[in-house]
Amino acid sequence: MTADVAVIGGGVTGLTVAHHLLRRDPSASVTVLEAGSEPGGMLRSVSVAGVRVPAGPDSFLARKPWAVDLCRDLGIGDELIQPRASGSYLWTQQGLVPYPTGTAFGIPSDLGDAFRWPGLSRAGRWRALRDLIARKRRDDGDESLGALLRRRLGDEATDRAIAPLLAGLYAGDVDALSVRATFPELQGWERAQGSLLRGAQAATRRPKADAGPMFLRPRDGVERLIDALLDDVGTATVQTSSPAQKIERAGETAWRIGTPDGPVEARVVILTVDAPAAARLVPPGVASAELARIPFVSTGVVALVYPEGTGSALPEGSGFVVPRGAAPMTASTWISNKWPDPSFGDRAVLRCFVGAAGEEDVLDADDAELIEACARHLAALLPLPDAPEDAAVVRWPRAMPQYLVGHLERAERIRSELPPGIFVCGRSLDGVGVPDCVRSAGETTDAIAAYLDREVHA
Repeated sequence: MTADVAVIGGGVTGLTVAHHLLRRDPSASVTVLEAGSEPGGMLRSVSVAGVRVPAGPDSFLARKPWAVDLCRDLGIGDELIQPRASGSYLWTQQGLVPYPTGTAFGIPSDLGDAFRWPGLSRAGRWRALRDLIARKRRDDGDESLGALLRRRLGDEATDRAIAPLLAGLYAGDVDALSVRATFPELQGWERAQGSLLRGAQAATRRPKADAGPMFLRPRDGVERLIDALLDDVGTATVQTSSPAQKIERAGETAWRIGTPDGPVEARVVILTVDAPAAARLVPPGVASAELARIPFVSTGVVALVYPEGTGSALPEGSGFVVPRGAAPMTASTWISNKWPDPSFGDRAVLRCFVGAAGEEDVLDADDAELIEACARHLAALLPLPDAPEDAAVVRWPRAMPQYLVGHLERAERIRSELPPGIFVCGRSLDGVGVPDCVRSAGETTDAIAAYLDREVHA
């Protein structure tokens, strides 16, 4: 098979690349090679007790507009809805403690909240308030997220309050994650405001009428975006159960991709698969070596559906996060609060997240043990039965990239050292959220168009 462009990976990044390429040139020949039996990657749901529960992301962060813009471009913008519940809690030994309202990245914008919040000890609160007078860091280079938070707010506020929210989004270790690659806004707050607390104040100062919802998703779930992309690019464009096995030269201006069904030749190859797979496919060199150095951790989702009459057992809010090592889960989302659906009836529907950097051993337990452990801890926190009506476990082996200090420079080296005609994009390099993947796909499509244009005029 011969194509103008071959996309390796049929998740949201790869399908978005195909969408943009075909919008630019409907006559282009684009082939998407997906190793799995169906496209979509982590954007899918699992059926539990007759209801659909998200197995991966349940929404898009609206302040990053790229996923929302893509939905509108695909004609499903009018299907976007916002969650019915907001506000989250912190798991503590004394029970759930609500985070203050008006926080930015978990950092309170109201100094009164910072002084009184019961999630920290009195000493921990006083230490966090030293952020207001501490000197700014002079070096503007990269550092770990933990180094910044500990310097400004102290160890207790970092470990108990902020890390469960921020590092939890990456299933990572707060002391290893790059602040520039994960939450560069925090570094900007220290430079501009001299304080994270004042930075949070400035970030939340805009009028609420202009703020808009924080999260959005299509009414039928995030997998609706995958369905819309497939409708747009055409199912014939996507070859499932077709893992790329090798990439090699096919003449001076083309590449040959080995697959179980035979080779695919293309002028351009885009790898949207995770870094370890990309490292094995990219021709040996600096780029493949740097891709192989991006670590990944395994995670899982435990979906639980409780019997009728349990919906009211959940307090107002969308869920809670857990400090590192305090429970077998890292967080829980209350789906029946956040995204209520008639199919739920009056049942509590929850997700518990398990596994993270340094906590992957919990995934060694079998499904029944994971379900029992999560249900037992939930019953200790909330007036829920000891066991759900039904439950399921979805495992994501080595699914979450870890953006270590220096990650952005590594991403630049990878791109600069790739052979002409080969591109890499997606969550391994450019952000783990759906909006980040969509943005990465769009920017890579622009780079591909520029490359092909240079080829034509060479």
